[in-house]
Amino acid sequence: MGSKAFEVTDANFQREVLNAQEPILVDFGADWCPPCKMIDPLVDQIAVEYAGKLRVGKVDADANPDVVMQYQVMGLPTLILFKGGEPVERITGYQPKDKITNKLVPHLS
Repeated sequence: MGSKAFEVTDANFQREVLNAQEPILVDFGADWCPPCKMIDPLVDQIAVEYAGKLRVGKVDADANPDVVMQYQVMGLPTLILFKGGEPVERITGYQPKDKITNKLVPHLS
């Protein structure tokens, strides 16, 4: 898991994501997933660049099946932006950083 993001699990999802005051970008991935490894550095860069406006959490999809099923994550990686406890943006599969940030920035006001 990336070093710039905090770990999100089935156990802490409610507290860390749904109850959060700031927007939370949740990165659903797995160690065996090559596109997940490709997107990890981009997600870490976003965590640093948008610090103070956005927090980034990472979910190990294999270890946390409840939250994966709850949000119908069908492919990895999947990024879901939560704002006010609700999913407001979803990006599935590897995307270049500019495409990711273009979808996130409108929600970071």
